[in-house]
This record gives sequence, C-alpha cells and structure tokens, in this order.
Amino acid sequence: MKSFGLIGKTLSHSFSKKYFKDKFSNDDIPNCHYNLFELEAIKDFPKLIEAQNFSGLNVTIPYKECVIPFLDELTPEAKSIGAVNCIEFVNNKLIGHNTDVYGFRKSLRPLIQNANKKALILGSGGASKAVNFVLDNLNIKSSFVSRKPSKKSLGYTDLSLTTIANHKLIINTTPLGTSPNINSLPNIPYEGITKEHILFDLVYNPLETAFLRKGKEMRCTTKGGKEMFVLQAEKSWAIWNSISPNI
Repeated sequence: MKSFGLIGKTLSHSFSKKYFKDKFSNDDIPNCHYNLFELEAIKDFPKLIEAQNFSGLNVTIPYKECVIPFLDELTPEAKSIGAVNCIEFVNNKLIGHNTDVYGFRKSLRPLIQNANKKALILGSGGASKAVNFVLDNLNIKSSFVSRKPSKKSLGYTDLSLTTIANHKLIINTTPLGTSPNINSLPNIPYEGITKEHILFDLVYNPLETAFLRKGKEMRCTTKGGKEMFVLQAEKSWAIWNSISPNI
C-alpha cells in the first residue's frame, strides 16, 4: 500500500483527500491512499515521517517555507523560489519540489493578453513566492502587498486608487475567503477596479470567493484557484510516479 498525504496546520477546507480518492477510483489505481495530516508545528514533521512510510507528500499553509530545513534536497526551481509544496521520497531522501508554479502558470496564461501588465501579489507566504516566480518569467512586474510592509512589500494602507489603476492583475495568495470564513477578503480599494482588471484567487474552496465577487461587481475578469489546484495535484502525482514532467 502506497501512502500519500497533505501536511498543514488546518486542513478542514482541503479538497486534496477527496480529489486523490476519486482519482484512485476513477483511474483504477490500486493500493494507494491519501490522508490529511494536521501538524500543530513544523517541528512535528520528523515524527510524522518516522511514523509513516510515505511515497509522497503535499505541503500547504503555513509550512511551504519552514519545511525546507527538514528536506535533503531541493529542485533548482524550488530552491530559487524558496518554497515547497510537494515532497518526493527517493532512496531515503526527501526532495522538495514546487508544483504551484506549474499550476499557476498554466491557469494564468489564457488570461494574459500581453506581457506589459503590472501585478499586485496579495500576501507574502510560500504561495506568493511561486506566483512571483511565474510573473517574473512572464515579464510581468509585480509588487507584494503584506500586512507587515517592508522594503520589499507595500502595506494594504499604501494601496490608493492610482495604485490599483496601475496594476491590472491582482492575485490573492492569502487564505482570506477560505471556507468556513467565506465572507473575509483582502482589504483593497475595490472601487478602483475596472473591466480591464484581472482578479485571480488561489483559494479554491469556495469556488467563488468574496474577493472574486467584488471583481465581478466591477465587471472585471476573475478566476478562482480550482484549476490551479487540479494542475498542481496532477503535477505532484507525476513527480511521485516518475511520469513525464510535461503532463
């Protein structure tokens, strides 16, 4: 029996277990199971690894960055990003990958009409780093927005109507709006959003967040995180099973 799973702090919102359970059933994949493992702190990670014979793991909030010291290797891409959401187990080694990059890139590309857009990345956690990596590769200039502004990021109170007008792509990488707190949303001046804007939310549960509803009210293009979730999950499965990387 092959064991796979997801580690995070709070996982009641996650679709991962059902997604892989359905995949194993629909694709007639025997002797595999996928479970959720809530860790109160990342220091509990080694105990979990010792207790389970894993074939692969996914990683979510808030451990995409702080899991790295517990790994033996990182792919060049994951090392460059500084965040991991997929762990491969090979010859007693834990290898960190980032499949968020694959999922976000493929999900975003159909929305981008030109490479001259400027973007705001809401949030400064592990997912935001993957998003920034993709935008850099697409030649889209981006600025981080954080609750704790620094030299590298704006604060939410720094966002004016002019700032919104100058950044036509806005990506929410925070957990705001995730079930069960479905009415929460990033505090930005939504009145500055126009039909030329694109609002992308990495949250996939619910399928349409309060952030995206605000965008629809302003008649802009919106996209939720469900497709990205599926793409990164399939990429993880390909990594765990040594399937061609160009899935």
